Amino acid sequence: MNFEGLDPGLAEFSPAMHSTLDPVLDAHLNPSLLQNVELDPEGVALEALPVQESVHIMEGVYSELHSVVAEVGVPVSVSHFDLHEEMLWVGSHGGHATSFFGPALERYSSFQVNGSDDIRQIQSLENGILFLTKNNLKYVARGGLIIFDYLLDESEDLHSLLLTDNNTLLVGGLQNHILELDLNTVQETQKYAVETPGVTIMRQTNRFFFCGHTSGKVSLRDLRSFKVEHEFDAFSGSLSDFDVHGNLLAACGFSSRLTGLACDRFLKVYDLRMMRAITPLQVHVDPAFLRFIPTYTSRLAIISQSGQCQFCEPTGLANPADIFHVNPVGPLLMTFDVSASKQALAFGDSEGCVHLWTDSPEPSFNPYSRETEFALPCLVDSLPPLDWSQDLLPLSLIPVPLTTDTLLSDWPAANSAPAPRRAPPVDAEILRTMKKVGFIGYAPNPRTRLRNQIPYRLKESDHEFDNLSQVTESPTGREEEPLHTVSKKYRKVTIKYSKLGLEDFDFKHYNKTLFAGLEPHIPNAYCNCMIQVLYFLEPVRCLIQNHLCQKEFCLACELGFLFHMLDLSRGDPCQGSNFLRAFRTIPEASALGLILADSDEASGKGSLARLIQRWNRFILTQLHQDMQELEVPQAYRGAGGSFCSSGDSIIGQLFSCEMENCSLCRCGSETVRASSTLLFTLSYPEGSICDKTGKNYEFAQVLKRSICLEQNTQAWCDNCEKYQPTIQTRNIRHLPDILVINCEVNSSKEADFWRLQAEVAFKIAVKKIGGEMKSKEFALADRKELRSSEGFLCCSSIEELKNVWLPFSIRMKMTKNKGLDVCNWTDEHEVQWGPARAEEEHGVYVYDLMATVVHILDSRTGGSLVAHIKVGETYHQRKEGVTHQQWYLFNDFLIEPIDKYEAVQFDMNWKVPAILYYVKRNLNSRYNLNIKNPIEASVLLAEASLARKQRKTHTTFIPLMLNEMPQVGDLVGLDAEFVTLNEEEAELRSDGTKSTIKPSQMSVARITCVRGQGPNEGIPFIDDYISTQEQVVDYLTQYSGIKPGDLDAKISSKHLTTLKSTYLKLRFLIDIGVKFVGHGLQKDFRVINLMVPKDQVLDTVYLFHMPRKRMISLRFLAWYFLDLKIQGETHDSIEDARTALQLYRKYLELSKNGTEPESFHKVLKGLYEKGRKMDWRVPEPESQTSPKRSALVPSLFTLVSVILSPDRCSCLLLSAGTVSCPPFQCSVPRTERWLLKSALPCPLPDLDLLRVYRRCY
Repeated sequence: MNFEGLDPGLAEFSPAMHSTLDPVLDAHLNPSLLQNVELDPEGVALEALPVQESVHIMEGVYSELHSVVAEVGVPVSVSHFDLHEEMLWVGSHGGHATSFFGPALERYSSFQVNGSDDIRQIQSLENGILFLTKNNLKYVARGGLIIFDYLLDESEDLHSLLLTDNNTLLVGGLQNHILELDLNTVQETQKYAVETPGVTIMRQTNRFFFCGHTSGKVSLRDLRSFKVEHEFDAFSGSLSDFDVHGNLLAACGFSSRLTGLACDRFLKVYDLRMMRAITPLQVHVDPAFLRFIPTYTSRLAIISQSGQCQFCEPTGLANPADIFHVNPVGPLLMTFDVSASKQALAFGDSEGCVHLWTDSPEPSFNPYSRETEFALPCLVDSLPPLDWSQDLLPLSLIPVPLTTDTLLSDWPAANSAPAPRRAPPVDAEILRTMKKVGFIGYAPNPRTRLRNQIPYRLKESDHEFDNLSQVTESPTGREEEPLHTVSKKYRKVTIKYSKLGLEDFDFKHYNKTLFAGLEPHIPNAYCNCMIQVLYFLEPVRCLIQNHLCQKEFCLACELGFLFHMLDLSRGDPCQGSNFLRAFRTIPEASALGLILADSDEASGKGSLARLIQRWNRFILTQLHQDMQELEVPQAYRGAGGSFCSSGDSIIGQLFSCEMENCSLCRCGSETVRASSTLLFTLSYPEGSICDKTGKNYEFAQVLKRSICLEQNTQAWCDNCEKYQPTIQTRNIRHLPDILVINCEVNSSKEADFWRLQAEVAFKIAVKKIGGEMKSKEFALADRKELRSSEGFLCCSSIEELKNVWLPFSIRMKMTKNKGLDVCNWTDEHEVQWGPARAEEEHGVYVYDLMATVVHILDSRTGGSLVAHIKVGETYHQRKEGVTHQQWYLFNDFLIEPIDKYEAVQFDMNWKVPAILYYVKRNLNSRYNLNIKNPIEASVLLAEASLARKQRKTHTTFIPLMLNEMPQVGDLVGLDAEFVTLNEEEAELRSDGTKSTIKPSQMSVARITCVRGQGPNEGIPFIDDYISTQEQVVDYLTQYSGIKPGDLDAKISSKHLTTLKSTYLKLRFLIDIGVKFVGHGLQKDFRVINLMVPKDQVLDTVYLFHMPRKRMISLRFLAWYFLDLKIQGETHDSIEDARTALQLYRKYLELSKNGTEPESFHKVLKGLYEKGRKMDWRVPEPESQTSPKRSALVPSLFTLVSVILSPDRCSCLLLSAGTVSCPPFQCSVPRTERWLLKSALPCPLPDLDLLRVYRRCY
């Protein structure tokens, strides 16, 4: 297995510790095996792993039978089914080997193979098992006894072994030779030379040795001489895996892209009889492993690292229905193997778990396995039976060891507590249908449980708090409101679609401000609230918009484009479709479970609070990585676009907190390691969650405990040379400018803690004014200024302080002994110390609350995420022209100003805190907030196409020259074509009308821009086909002209580019101030995900439109005004854009440049009358001529001049049959020549014999 293209972070595996996890070891195993077991602090406890019940296995269909843990937190590096016994062997990255017996995966043996290197391959022999590590080959008996240990040179980097016969072994790796070893003498017998960089995978058939190289090649070598007989150049990047069966060889790997290596979804299949490639097999997963599973046919199993598995025929088509998903405990699958009987599949993941999938309830690993030897049981002398019914029987007859220590059964009473079983709740269906007679209720049996059997839960599940259906239904009916009603503005908002889509939806009803909301109908739009939080951080907004790199899917670039749209919007909602498209392509996001299916997002499955907290950590880490290498501020494609390394990114400067992690062993040895983090997770006091006495904890105390974390855990001690109990502490070196906190309120225990602390804070606040807590508000005459110890000011009502525990400001001070003091900074401190003295002392900082992200629990809608954001002065100055600060609620496209106390009020019944953002005071003054547009004019110059088969003769546009660069106010004709990614979801009402639930998801496939003035008017300078990696459901060929294959870089003949490349061209045109002319541009810009100022859009659909009348198609307008018949069989964007430009010229002509609206109104009136008579259909050529046809009688000898560029070349049409362009006149390079047909301003109907002189064109 070649790990070169996989996650590089796995090469340096260094798991962290966790203080609360104590793995329980089998009593028959050696306790020293724990020396390589380390626990992930955010991993899953052993007790939390799901215990599988009996699994129903359907014959012939693979499904999961068992899952076991080999080593907690240590990735599995290799798995192997024993070829002689019913056993499964796994090796780990820590060099540990474990074997499991039978389909039940009972642990058989476990031992250490290598102390430092990972196990890279396992091969079973008759008498033992071969283990291959980096520079070591070890032969071990199945019980763990070493038979031989063969150590190679330290410079060797071994990756694969191949057993050629019973006594001969080939060993290869990342060196220029392959070793042949004799297993009887354990000596090297031969050394075969291979090309650099070596061999990582080896296979064998009765004809060839097959060697896979990291360069992406597969070589076929002779069985005797080991000479190369044939070679397949499979992939341009690297080889991941390959397998051979019969006359077929299938391989998967990585291809080189502009941004590096990318997983290739095409499997290369070769016919070994003809020694040539056959049709590549396109699969629907990212292949990392593949194996032939020949049963009735030569099936291929293709596995991705994220856990997707697909079965398909190597010479057929891959069917998405043949995909199943392995649910790994860790984020990645690391290994895969198939048993010799083909009945079992084994998967190993990055958290040390092994998953066994079978196609039968009682599988066998081998057709004929020998009996496995087990250790002899412990033999003890037989003891006489004892009769417990006799009271006088002496207990001394029971042999017990003599000991003076406390017995294990002598359990202290303080460590035990009664745990009564709580009765389960009554089924909601029973309560709904119940009829009461007196005090007795009668209901029919819903038969949802077995008779006389009720399951009991001995332990409350932490996930109960996230269950959004926890509000039971009323026995009187379903229409009653739940007990805790969610405020209307916090409920999940949805868009109601009509025939016009979104055009008649009133967004202003939900947002009366000038700030832009975000639309929620896009997949994975649950992160809208966090995008708003990042946008209203002024340094983040400015610095992200200054970033531009060459990565195709860069989240920092896409976030900068989205921020630019939010800047331009004047209250209209935006959508982050391009940002979320790039987000879906990042493997880490999928591995972390951040990409939700549409069904899960709609139903609210899973915990949104956990999800947004993981997303918060992911986006900060990803932005930090994207911006860590600062590029020279060049255009996207320009000369000198080199990169320079930077010590830290802008995100790191804003969010990073430098720390010292100290580990103190009980021997006195101390280890100090420097690290940094971008956010902190709240760690609540131990025992306080279950404490109901009402002990007061300030938020600052909990925050300090979370930052300066101290815990006891097992860790390696270099002095003791073994794992020892250590005390790990964390000290702060440097505080961040923006303090990000994940609240981790993921269970009812943490929610009770917040609720209890809010109640205690409220009681303290009431005592401050010397009165008793009342349920009603104080009278206006009795209201006084109320200040609590947390610094909350009650200005209007005591009710404002209910459910409040969070302070608006906190103060942090770095002490000289590397300590940290944290306290709530109240209004009283502001009065006492003054706002200027807070940072006078060195190392003292005041942080103000800037945003809170909360999880809304609503059983009716599935819940949602909203944000409270304190919008600063600069944003109000740009949008409204006023200078003040205000708190706002951001609920997707609903934006509403709120009181500042509402931002810190958390009613834990329906409003749960998830993320907090605190910023240093005067943060904006520390950074340069100037935005310099990083997009330069060079983006419009010529560029290379991604399509391999595109030829210059297929070019449909001429890029702009330097002297043609657009200026402010220039006209540009624009048209775009789209394809469908997801079909529309609609339902039929009872009255027969259609209601749109979710609109179809479109993706831009072609963008065309034509010149709007100058000698080359009407000639395109952009005609880009957009490559897409997402599956296209419908190409809409009749309306778009896009055909299958046009967007595929391997077979397309079009000018294919990335969406980001074309997006930058349009952004440059918008920023320079050009005016776009087109038909239906509003939808085009919406799908492209661009925000264009209204004064830069000239839309012919509105120019030729009367109020309260229907919109007129471009085809009908072109026929009526221009005598053109367009869009015959399919649409062509060049034709549509050019026609829109001509219609705009016609509009200026008819309206006298807009000075005579009354006369133009008469023209429109005649247009609508003609349209109604024609039923808005353009007549066929035989039936009726255009209304303008009679006025146009072109001559047979018409002189037409088409100028491609000034003083370069002129082509004269002299007659109906010839085109004259003498060679001595033509100095246009071949790449810039233009077909005369497409350059003519309009078709000439009488010149049917028109031909283009191909010698120049």
